[in-house]
Amino acid sequence: MSSSPSARTVLVTGAAKRLGREIALALARDGWQVAVHYRDSHEDAIKTVADCQAHASASAAFKADLADEAAVKSLLPQVVAHFGRVDAVVNSASTFEHDTAASFSFAAMDKHFRSNTGAAILLAQALHDHLQSRPDNASARGVVVNLLDQKLWNQNPDFFSYTLSKAALEAANTMLAMALSPQIRVVGVAPGLTLTSHMLSQEKFEALHQLSPLGRSSTAADVATTVKFAIDNQSITGTTLLVDGGQHLMKFERDFSLL
Repeated sequence: MSSSPSARTVLVTGAAKRLGREIALALARDGWQVAVHYRDSHEDAIKTVADCQAHASASAAFKADLADEAAVKSLLPQVVAHFGRVDAVVNSASTFEHDTAASFSFAAMDKHFRSNTGAAILLAQALHDHLQSRPDNASARGVVVNLLDQKLWNQNPDFFSYTLSKAALEAANTMLAMALSPQIRVVGVAPGLTLTSHMLSQEKFEALHQLSPLGRSSTAADVATTVKFAIDNQSITGTTLLVDGGQHLMKFERDFSLL
């Protein structure tokens, strides 16, 4: 499917699988041209592209290692070269590896900060540069949505470096919203327990998913709907929308995967 230089285009990082894929599909259904970013999951990325195109939305896959600064800096220009424009970036890709205060190391911190924090900031910077260079720069507006985590409002000491990287990204939301306005809005979306993993059985996942004031945490559809809302609402910037069934209101001594 050919792209249109006049159609809205979004770059979704980590869109080959899991939550990033669901966000990409939701935006495709809403008429967005979707740039599907991936690192290693080429076949999954191609499937996401095909499924986006099934919704009559132009889509293409772009490979980049978000821990590599040069690769991150070249990513958005590649998307612009293919589609002609970019209007939004959704930073969904995330490194999520376990460490604790006892096992913390510079290497672990660097790994998480590069992909979870630094890449998102560089992509916001690149989107701003792109909007300023467009012929319609006087009126061009864009948005960056950063996926965070409800655990920032309900901290526990598990996944130490991951949590630090997300806390830094939450702070960057505020600074970027100030620095890049009025052309770019920056919004955080913080899900609760949304998808299961190899660390949780389906039975355990379902039980933990119900641990919230509303009796359910977030679903992938809930998060994708919130991302769309953040993109479409022109009055939201420099803040975070928590989508977790109220899990941040409860005290959890451990990360969900370790309960």
